[in-house]
Amino acid sequence: MTTPAAVIVDAAAYAQAVENAVKASAAYYTGGTSPMDDDTYDRLVRAITTWETGHPDQVLPDSPSGKVAGGAVEGDVPHTVAMLSLDNVFSPDEFTAWTASLARRIGHDVERFSVEPKLDGLAIAARYTHGRLDRLITRGDGTAGEDVSHAIGTVEGLPEALTEPVTMEVRGEVLMTTAQFEHANEVRTAHGGQPFANPRGASAGTLRARERAYTVPMTFFGYGLLPLADTDTELAGRLRELPHSELMARAAELGVNTTAGTAVPSTTADTAEQVLARVQEIAALRASLPFGIDGIVIKADLAADQQAAGSGTRAPRWAIAYKLPAVEKITRLLEVEWNVGRTGIIAPRAVLEPVVIDGATITYATLHNPADITRRDLRLGDHVMVHRAGDVIPRIEAPVAHLRTGSEQPIAFPEVCPRCGAGIDTSEQRWRCENGRNCHLVASLSYAAGRDQLDIEGLGHTRIIQLVEAGLVTDLADLFTVTRDQLLSLERMGETSTDNLLAAIGTAKGRPLSRVLCALGVRGTGRSMSRRIARHFATMDHLRAADVTSMQQVEGIGTEKAPSIVAELTELAPLIDKLVAAGVNMTEPGATPPSPAATDDATDDTQTAQGSEDSEPTGGPLAGMTVVVTGAMTGALEKLSRNQMNELVERAGGRSSSSVSKKTTLVVAGEGAGSKRAKAESLGIRLATPEEFATLVSEHLE
Repeated sequence: MTTPAAVIVDAAAYAQAVENAVKASAAYYTGGTSPMDDDTYDRLVRAITTWETGHPDQVLPDSPSGKVAGGAVEGDVPHTVAMLSLDNVFSPDEFTAWTASLARRIGHDVERFSVEPKLDGLAIAARYTHGRLDRLITRGDGTAGEDVSHAIGTVEGLPEALTEPVTMEVRGEVLMTTAQFEHANEVRTAHGGQPFANPRGASAGTLRARERAYTVPMTFFGYGLLPLADTDTELAGRLRELPHSELMARAAELGVNTTAGTAVPSTTADTAEQVLARVQEIAALRASLPFGIDGIVIKADLAADQQAAGSGTRAPRWAIAYKLPAVEKITRLLEVEWNVGRTGIIAPRAVLEPVVIDGATITYATLHNPADITRRDLRLGDHVMVHRAGDVIPRIEAPVAHLRTGSEQPIAFPEVCPRCGAGIDTSEQRWRCENGRNCHLVASLSYAAGRDQLDIEGLGHTRIIQLVEAGLVTDLADLFTVTRDQLLSLERMGETSTDNLLAAIGTAKGRPLSRVLCALGVRGTGRSMSRRIARHFATMDHLRAADVTSMQQVEGIGTEKAPSIVAELTELAPLIDKLVAAGVNMTEPGATPPSPAATDDATDDTQTAQGSEDSEPTGGPLAGMTVVVTGAMTGALEKLSRNQMNELVERAGGRSSSSVSKKTTLVVAGEGAGSKRAKAESLGIRLATPEEFATLVSEHLE
């Protein structure tokens, strides 16, 4: 849904709106900063355009409605062909109206469209002479741009030499990926600077910076090729005649980075309906992309159609940007709450002035840890850039430092545990109460008794509170030694409910090691990792004997996580001993312990990265396959939780995964499957319905 445009009521308000838009554009394009987020700016420009439509005789010369985006920055390097912006549509109806208008303009329906993501970065022109990159130019006012050739060599995907010695201009977008943005802020703050508010502003400011004491990487994606004055005549003719889709294939052959290697490659479509279907596919993948997009660009693919449509002073008539809802907004940081999790982790949470992002009202955002707050230099009262995409938990990117008034206050860090008052272990980035799990014992036990862990039916949150307050349970192991008389002494515990609970506890004693390990809540592990660890070591004795090197043999456990897991298991030793004494199972059915030879060989870096093959399932219909489950299951799988589905995958010999990548073999797509199904389709990965998958693994269904 499109956020409504602001309403301008009179000429004075119109003049103020134009002034505000010009200032915001100038701030962004000169330094990568702006007092407005993109959505606010877009709504302001739409309001200006609406006013001008009704008052054509009052249009101000500085109005952004008729200018190329970026026109606030003047340049002195003329463009050989005007470097225009794109007009926008915000709904299927608006897009359909545009296609009809384009058809009328060229005299027939467009034969083929190209569809590609609208990358959220800064447009540049890269000029190559005999295959060598010798000049980078910003868009500027569309007719001339600023020379930023000092950035040559710092932009990934923009080769300093093409694979062929041709003379031409490559146009595209410079941006920062999520990883590059995080790195840029680490480097920038380490040099005493304020963190960038968002990746787009970071790339704009970095590209234009000339005398910084540091450099940070950026990434280029090409979206056009065109001839220069010195381009070979034959080549120039081909560049003018090739369809856009073939130009992009040619760019990739020359070594230029394009979206072809991403989860959202440029595609073609024959009809408006196919275009809109692709728009939905790209939108569904948006949250999982490693770079920002703010829409989808649709172009008439054939050169003849482009030439027939022509261009206006601001934008080509043969291309349009289908804008997606904003995922970033500026709001204020009001407060920071400090919450204690079930393992004793003390986690900060931002309380925000409510702001609507992508249809949801956001009042809270994640803050990773105290070190993250310090690095970002966050202060109470700050204007902050908040990011939310799809179902991703909202996060604060950075403070918008240039909007500070001086009234902002430092964020106070807790000196003792905010829950129990004990001391705080600050030795790691994530602070922890010194009482660990006992600080929030009820939450810890509720998690352990949950369906995907020990699955103790009848042991709900209220009953656990009774057990803890009565002093009958002081840790997880005490659950397995509680007596019938003790349970009968609790309020509202009759003989039937007591016997049922004791039976459920008895059943829980026999759960596989993977579930026991998950119930312990070892930091750095979850359900999937607990299964991998249990399959690898087979028994708790082998697991407890593992050192850091041996732990790294488990898939997904690297050099940072392994020491933490080993240390945590050592810390949990008394509790594990109590569980063993209480008769709790400590083995993983069907798993084989790693051989001594495999353990001895674990120092090899390659084996460390790949994990021990001895721990992987060797048979079953899913042997050697990586499987992702998404959407709601039906039929024989309807009652299985996601964790039980992953366990089924592994019993059948496969490896479960939560994300779709080129390494994925099969995606089980149930009802409501969204971005993961779309990504699988874009990568050509095999899809299966729940019914097809149930048939495939029928022998392993319990």
